[in-house]
Amino acid sequence: MGTRARRRPHLLPLLLLLLCGECPPAGGCNEKRMLALLPHCGKTFAEKMKKVEVWKWCNLSEFIVYYESFTNCTEVETNMVGCYWPNPLAESFIAGVHRRFFRNCSVHGQHWQDPPDGILILLIAVPTLLTLAMTGVVVWHSKRADRLV
Repeated sequence: MGTRARRRPHLLPLLLLLLCGECPPAGGCNEKRMLALLPHCGKTFAEKMKKVEVWKWCNLSEFIVYYESFTNCTEVETNMVGCYWPNPLAESFIAGVHRRFFRNCSVHGQHWQDPPDGILILLIAVPTLLTLAMTGVVVWHSKRADRLV
């Protein structure tokens, strides 16, 4: 029994570590350390983006796996130094990476507008008329079925 009592205190920190996963340090957020670690994520992302042709950089499906890895890296590095994610400093770093790789990927060239009135009327009228016609057929059929019985 004496041996068991001595081993239990050693299990408590291990149990706490398992329950909380990667617990942030007790000292709080170390912003300097975070800013020193985040460029590693950016460098790794830049290396992976070299595999993607530049003209495909605006097509997210071409590099989504690399971007997800970059995002996860920034989150892990931020959490490891006791900071929450996202935070203004991490967001600023991520925005810098966006400016570097995606500055030419804008959607301001697309201006959405309503279709011409003639097409808009058809798009509204046809489903409405079909709904009324089907309702009429159902009502007519149900009244006719009553007479047959």
